[in-house]
Amino acid sequence: MASFGKRRVFGRVVVMLIMILALVIGGLFWFDYLGVVDAKSFFAPALRLAGIKTRSEGALPADSPTLLDDERFEKQLAAVEAMRQELSAREKAAAERQSAVEAMAQEIDDRAKTLDERENSFKQMAERYENRRANVEQNARYLTGMPPADAVKILAASDDQTIIDVLRAVEEIAARTGEASVVSYWLSLLPAERSATLQRKMNAKPASLD
Repeated sequence: MASFGKRRVFGRVVVMLIMILALVIGGLFWFDYLGVVDAKSFFAPALRLAGIKTRSEGALPADSPTLLDDERFEKQLAAVEAMRQELSAREKAAAERQSAVEAMAQEIDDRAKTLDERENSFKQMAERYENRRANVEQNARYLTGMPPADAVKILAASDDQTIIDVLRAVEEIAARTGEASVVSYWLSLLPAERSATLQRKMNAKPASLD
């Protein structure tokens, strides 16, 4: 009787162990179905021997409970990547616009400098013109106050343009003061060839102090 009782207890223990093992294995497969653990990969050799297909590595079944979360996560990643690319494109466009603005500003600055240089050059030319005009008019008054023969000697030693400028200044002074011009008389005292050359140039070229 004692031996029979021991066998009954041992049998119950075995049955309980089998039930516990079945529960463990069933729980693992249930968690595998939920996607919590990958039990099929652990039991893959035994399952293949039993003719049961196992999940391929890295793949999830179409009815996986986490499939929607995975797809949502992938869409979020794609949205983040698209946003990153858009931001990169905007930064590139902003950098190009900044470069264009800087180039335009540099061009405007160069043009402003060029205009300033031209204005300064024009002012210098105007000052030189006014100074030369004042000097020519002063010389004209000085020569007019001299004896004609002495004045002609000084004129004859000058170049043609200087003589022409002085003669025109003398005529302008005479016109303003209402006095008679001595230009014709001075020309008559010069050598005939030089006088003819000066008169031809005065008629052909407009008044200039350049």
